[in-house]
Amino acid sequence: VDIEQFSPGRRRLDLRNVWRADEKVVVGYIGRLAPEKQIERLTGLDESRYKVVIIGDGPEHARLKDLLPNAFFAGKLIGTDLATAMASLDIVVAPGEHETFCQVVQEAMASGLPVVAPRSGGPIDLIDDGVTGFLYQPGNTNSMVHSVDLLARSQDLRMKFGTAGLEKVKGNTWESLSSSLVNHYENLLAAPLAKVA
Repeated sequence: VDIEQFSPGRRRLDLRNVWRADEKVVVGYIGRLAPEKQIERLTGLDESRYKVVIIGDGPEHARLKDLLPNAFFAGKLIGTDLATAMASLDIVVAPGEHETFCQVVQEAMASGLPVVAPRSGGPIDLIDDGVTGFLYQPGNTNSMVHSVDLLARSQDLRMKFGTAGLEKVKGNTWESLSSSLVNHYENLLAAPLAKVA
């Protein structure tokens, strides 16, 4: 997915009506609905305060609809529909603890959103804890909920984190990342070989 298609400017407040969010803070999950994503952790969020929006599809769809009966299931979205829906959320939670990279974190940050994720795998390299989002202790749903609560209480904090996240990822185009990787390999090839005793 091209990070450049994601932008805070795609935010559409009328989607809140579609999602039946009322005045609630909208917390979103974006990705495959599969066991390893641990989406059931979102059941810890107080439904009187939050509207949970699930974007994606997969084998856990029916089970998650039972677990989260008040959530809005948007199904699988791609392209500008995905970018618009993501930018229209308030907070993104990526609860999977075994992510190797977690591209959705970058996409959320490019959309100007704060992200909450476990302190494990790919999110560690993407989220600056307390700057662009929050990293919580893996396996600790209470810690995840606490992080979401902190963001929900302050629109200013959400905007501050969202701005910092956007600044962090705005240069992460395929061209710049590929160039960085090529430079890394060129530096390795130019370095003298270590002597083996």
